[in-house]
Amino acid sequence: MGNGIAHHFTLNGYPVVLHDLSSEVLQQALLTIQSNLDRQLNRGIITEKQKLAAIKHLKTSDNLEDALSSADLVIEAAYESFEAKSAIFKKLNTLAPSTALLTSNTSSISITRLAALTNRPGQVAGLHFMNPVPVMKLVEIIKGYHTLDSTIQYLEDICRQTSKSPVLVNDFPGFVSNRILMPMINEAIYTLYQGVAGVTEIDEIMKLGMAHPMGPLQLADFIGLDVCVSIMNVLKEGLGEQKYSPCPLLIQLVDAGEYGRKSGSGFYRWENGKINGISVKFK
Repeated sequence: MGNGIAHHFTLNGYPVVLHDLSSEVLQQALLTIQSNLDRQLNRGIITEKQKLAAIKHLKTSDNLEDALSSADLVIEAAYESFEAKSAIFKKLNTLAPSTALLTSNTSSISITRLAALTNRPGQVAGLHFMNPVPVMKLVEIIKGYHTLDSTIQYLEDICRQTSKSPVLVNDFPGFVSNRILMPMINEAIYTLYQGVAGVTEIDEIMKLGMAHPMGPLQLADFIGLDVCVSIMNVLKEGLGEQKYSPCPLLIQLVDAGEYGRKSGSGFYRWENGKINGISVKFK
């Protein structure tokens, strides 16, 4: 997600510093972004001039203090763990300029809890992009308990300036997108778990019958099955209802290291980012 967010803003003319602790990860990120820009160029979505300008606007740094030195907007995009994100927000609060807005690309974790770790809760909000970021128009903006209206206005403006469609929601577990989406995915996994239908059949029914561009099991693989478990656990803990418990099959796959597309296997087998067969056959 960090790669996609950096790609989006640099392509729209904003100077971007992409940070990670690992210089190797940053080098791979640059290669990925350049490859994705080339794909857009070959499809006629962008011009050579736009591609070169985007690359020029993008820098990397494995030093967080240097990366934050002149930031106006910080977007944290670490994996979906409150412990990981809270550690980052404590550092951001200390190192980022006092005027900078601090945002999280979290898909479920409380913005109010993250903001409480800073001395600027009014300048903290959620900025939840959809994957793949360069393609998907929606940005879910999450308003924490203390988030200022001026912060929301800034985020809505920058989204619209970069051709995104911001939608404002309040800070409750899962917000809107994942509070609705993840139980649907979990129910699809239960449908497989209980032997009602196979992987392909479940996805085809939702694509052909409900006009979904991607079936729920393929989407789960795309999101990451480990992320799906994390979000379901946040929903269960935050809303206190058993219906948000992740399906046992989902937990078993994650325990087995089957995370979906990023691991090469989940409900489907994946090769070079594309489906190459069914991985899970459950009866």
